[in-house]
Amino acid sequence: MKAGVKDAIGSLLGARIKNVKPFSGGDISKAYLLHTASDRVFCKLNSSPASKEMFEAEVEGLEAIANTKTIKTPRIYAVNEIEEGACLLMEYVPSKRPEPKDLEMFGAQLANLHNTSSDYFGWGNPNFIGSLPQSNQKHDKWVSFYCKERLVPQFQAAINQNLLTKADVPGIDKLQNVISSCCPEIRPSLLHGDLWGGNYIINEAGVPYLIDPAVYFGHSEIDMAMSKLFGGFGVPFYGAYYDINPSMPGKARRTAIYQLYYLLVHLNLFGRSYYRSVKEILNTHF
Repeated sequence: MKAGVKDAIGSLLGARIKNVKPFSGGDISKAYLLHTASDRVFCKLNSSPASKEMFEAEVEGLEAIANTKTIKTPRIYAVNEIEEGACLLMEYVPSKRPEPKDLEMFGAQLANLHNTSSDYFGWGNPNFIGSLPQSNQKHDKWVSFYCKERLVPQFQAAINQNLLTKADVPGIDKLQNVISSCCPEIRPSLLHGDLWGGNYIINEAGVPYLIDPAVYFGHSEIDMAMSKLFGGFGVPFYGAYYDINPSMPGKARRTAIYQLYYLLVHLNLFGRSYYRSVKEILNTHF
């Protein structure tokens, strides 16, 4: 971390930073653990043109989740522009390896988060999935929202980058017809929006925290589909979740269709290695 950046962050905190330790795990932003005389602070730095907008959207999502009082998120200290980008400063949450009872608590709390509802699908304000813009225009119908606000923008981005061809991509009518055929009536749920294993923490007391959200009101199965894309969160988590929000018929097919969005995001962020997984879902379900 550059001296000028360190001094600017110290001014934001109102405290001298005594030590800076790089923090591993982020694909989009650089992360650091900062030590002051009396506290430890988690710091994210990003130098992209949209960095402050990204961090402000992240804060909006964290605060929306925290306001439900269903599951914890880290306290926010500051978001500000600094030299070569922006920074986000928040509470540092020391973590531990989850125990079964911790995962049960996490599953139950996520189910209660999903029981926070709205009269529309979407969010109103745009936000980000990773570093990619995520449109959240409000829709009355879930299928319309998922097709037009989630799948279509990612398909178009992949075509623009020559990662998919137009022949690979179903038309909007086919997308909507296929998804309508396997979707029951859905109540909007407040979603984390990017629920993979790197976006939750179990603190040292066993309390779950959510981080790095991409929030909106959508189908609760979206979060569950993402949670299973790279290995899943374990039997205690899913058992506790489905005790509160029982699964509906047809979930396996919807899980694949919902994972398509996240695979398209990975295709657009990280390249051609995700093409086969995207094509498999398109060939199987569309």
